[in-house]
Amino acid sequence: MRAAVVRTFGGPESVEIADVPVPVPGARQVRIRVAAGALNPVDAAVRAGVFGGAGKTLGLGWDVAGTVDAVGAPAAWETGDPVVALVPGVADPLGAHAEYVVVDAGAVATAPASVDAVHAGTLPLNGLTALQALDLLGLAPGDRLLVTGAAGAVGGFAVQLAAHRGIEVTGHARAADEELVRSLGAAHFTADGAGPGSVDGVLDAAVLGAPALGWVRDGGAFVAVRDGALPEVERGVRTGNVWVRADGAQLAELVRLVDEGVLTLRVAEAFPLEEAAKAHARLAGGGTRGRLVLVP
Repeated sequence: MRAAVVRTFGGPESVEIADVPVPVPGARQVRIRVAAGALNPVDAAVRAGVFGGAGKTLGLGWDVAGTVDAVGAPAAWETGDPVVALVPGVADPLGAHAEYVVVDAGAVATAPASVDAVHAGTLPLNGLTALQALDLLGLAPGDRLLVTGAAGAVGGFAVQLAAHRGIEVTGHARAADEELVRSLGAAHFTADGAGPGSVDGVLDAAVLGAPALGWVRDGGAFVAVRDGALPEVERGVRTGNVWVRADGAQLAELVRLVDEGVLTLRVAEAFPLEEAAKAHARLAGGGTRGRLVLVP
């Protein structure tokens, strides 16, 4: 089968399309025939060597939408089931940017019925990241949340999910994105930040760090969506990073919200798998609103 891989670290030109063996599902795993999968910044980080793995062949792609092709018993899925899944891992030989991928059965959810596979393939990584970050924040209806990077994939989902929970959301993004961010459910918008201590929590999807921490009230909560150093704790503010984990039950909840119209799936452009390097170059150019998607 064909798969997008990296053998040497570098820019978009380092992405190759290789012929690799079709993976075989083990116990409690399923093999998915891939229909589509989003390209994410984490793929660019793998390609650049951020997570290591020099000398290995590394697969790319964390998002998958497709159909179950084979099942390793026991698993509660059948051949032909339309599904979505998160394919977690940054140093594995195969990722979701391939014709087939194997995942744990517990990472899988039935695909949304209201959208096509290209759109469904944008949901798992960013939707689960936003959901798990909100859970870490632990805010209640009526609390005030500021989301940085609110026009991006994670930030956009976070705005929609938080607003759906009854949280008062301020979206932080470039001024040109105000209309988009408000359309996602933000009650307020800022391109310049917020007053000191003015919100109960910050979901820092743009990884602004210390300045965004200053916007949180004493005893509030701050969660960044990228692994790494957090701002120094101050004023009793709880801080944490979210490192997304596969969770089929949570993914099924996100699918339900897609089908109910609560969550919007945004696609900027779709590329055939053979043009993976071109898609990486487009991602590196910045400025996309919505995900780039690879289609085998």
